[in-house]
Parts: sequence; structure tokens; C-alpha cells
Amino acid sequence: MPLKYALIHEWLTPKATGGSELVVREILNHINADLFALIDFESCNQESYLYQRQIGTTFLQNFPYARNGVQKYLPLLPLAIEQLDLRQYEVILSSSHAVAKGVITTPEQLHICYCHSPMRYAWDLTFDYLQQSRVGSGLAGWVTRYLLHRLRQWDVLSANRVDYFIANSKHTARRIWRCYRRRAKVIYPPVNVEAMPFLAEKEDFYLIVSRLVSYKQVSLIIKAFNQLQKPLVVIGTGSQMKYLRKIASSHIEILGWQPDDVVKKYMARAKAFVYAACEDFGIALVEAQACGTPVIAFGAGGALETVRDIRACGDTGTGIFFKAQTEAALVETVEKFEMYQSSFNPEYLRSHASQFSRQVFGDRYLNFIEQCSQKKPGFL
Repeated sequence: MPLKYALIHEWLTPKATGGSELVVREILNHINADLFALIDFESCNQESYLYQRQIGTTFLQNFPYARNGVQKYLPLLPLAIEQLDLRQYEVILSSSHAVAKGVITTPEQLHICYCHSPMRYAWDLTFDYLQQSRVGSGLAGWVTRYLLHRLRQWDVLSANRVDYFIANSKHTARRIWRCYRRRAKVIYPPVNVEAMPFLAEKEDFYLIVSRLVSYKQVSLIIKAFNQLQKPLVVIGTGSQMKYLRKIASSHIEILGWQPDDVVKKYMARAKAFVYAACEDFGIALVEAQACGTPVIAFGAGGALETVRDIRACGDTGTGIFFKAQTEAALVETVEKFEMYQSSFNPEYLRSHASQFSRQVFGDRYLNFIEQCSQKKPGFL
């Protein structure tokens, strides 16, 4: 008799289209699992692969404005995820960047968590969250600090409900150890390398594809290119859109949201893909390399695992790093990139990206589940 699988993710909405959602989609391509989330507005979206799928949700589904961001109910997220009754399943798979790993399980169940990141606003981005929030100062600020303190306590406690952790990068595995003191198996997320158009000949412009929010550091890139006076195309949308358009010079195009086929064409034609955030993995960096496009990236986080600096790797270089998140560092690195531009091998970039393919992810993920099933005492 086949095992019954449950897959839990934080939220499923048309606006949630990042790397964690790609992992959920790929898991469902390999495992017949019932899907659960805090909220679901994808099963009613005719353009979604989840259209008309039965998805279990929590009481937050009916809260006002939940569709536009359930994070506004942050203090209730732990309580909500704990209300999912999963007792009928033998294997629990969670895809977690906030609270999904906190589902309650029994000793007879196997819980494997694919952790995209420990909860950022409770850990790494706490002070950014407080600084940018309307409730980050005064009496409301102290209440918010207390709630984040309690959220960190719950986050560590709920990590003990997981039997095995998977991290999306070595960088994330180190963060899991720092926050939870738990070891994690590294399995890189799936990148649809085959779907990215390869183009060896490049045009004279640089490219950013990103959500336009503060921690992505898009403003830093725009300010640097204001100094460089070089053509830059920005694709994406977010809360900083109006501000970025205000500070951008005339040689910088901010296109806003674009459909996938348009994004891919720009990515294949660009001279280089520029990224200034510290990401846990960074799928867009791999997608650019799959197009044969070199990467200029901040040398931290997951980029160190997906990009090879041409200054250290020679013929097998796929990009170049800048060491500090400053305009001066990026300006200097772009100028150095242009010195090395003719040394990049687009065919090698494509080959390098293939190690992060969907097939590689599927094989490693399924193998790890099988190994965990055999190791767990009393299971099966």
C-alpha cells in the first residue's frame, strides 16, 4: 500500500512566484502529495498549475486582505500552522521559509523539511523590519520587538518537530545550524535550465531581474550605473518602484513586471546580469548563466556556490564578484568586468548551470527521502 504524503507550504498566491514556489511545484511533479498552506488563492487562478486542486488551508484564509499578504498577521502564523490536522499521513514534507516546518506531527510520522531560509524577519532582517515598519518605533516598536522575541522562541522550538532538514545551499545550512543547531543536507533548488534560451552574442546593456524591495539592493545598482553612464535594464515590481524610477538616469530603463518570455529574451541578450543582494541561493543567477550570460554579483551567500569568479577560475569563470554592497565597489567591478568580457565562454556558462537542473534536484530529493525513511527508528 503506497505511503500517504502531505506537502505544506506557507502561502499560495499569484504574487508568490519565487524559488520556494518552484520547489513546491517540482516536488509535486515527483510525489503524489496532498497540499496544504496557510492561505490558497492559486487553486482558483485559471493560469496556475494548481487550478482546481484541493488544497487544505487555515483560518487565515478568510481574514481580510490575506490575499495581498498574510504576513500582516505575523503573530498568528504559528498558531495557524499548528491547526492543520495531518494525522492521516505517514510522511510530512514541508517547504518552509517562515512557519511551515511548525506543523504538529506524531512520533510515527516522518517529517522532512526543505528549508529555504530560517524566518528572515525574526533573525537576519529583524532590524531592517523594525526600521521600515510603521510599528517599529515608540510603544508600538517595543510591542513589535517583544512579538519578534516570542516568534524566535517558537521558531527554535518548532525546529525540533523536524526529523531531517534539507537546505537550499551551504549558506542556508550554516544559518540553520546557527539558529536551530540542526544539521541539514544541501540539495540545490530546481532551475529550469532547459527552458532558458542560449545566445552566445550579447548586446550592449546590463540587466537586473528582481523584486523591487529594499533588501534586494536594486537602488545601489541604479546609483552605481548612474555614475557609470552605462545602459541598464531593470525588470520587476515592488514597493520601491516609484523611488527607483525617480533616481534613475535616462540611460536606465525600468520596465516593471514582464512575462516570462520577455524576461528570458532580455536575459539571453544582456551583456551581464547584475545582482547586489545576499541571497540564500539565487535562482536568477543560475538562469542567467544558462543563457550564456555572465554574472556580476555581490560575493556573499548562495552566489559563492553558483558563480565562479573569472579572476580565480580563468577559462571556467562564469562571473565576477564585488566584495562590498557599496556603489564604489560595484562601479569598480563593472569596469573590471569589461576588461574580462571577451574571456567568458558562453557554452561553459550553460554547462555549469546544468548541475542545478530540475532533473538533478528531483533525483537528489527523492534519494534523500528514501534514505531518511530507512534511517528513522520505528518507521515503516
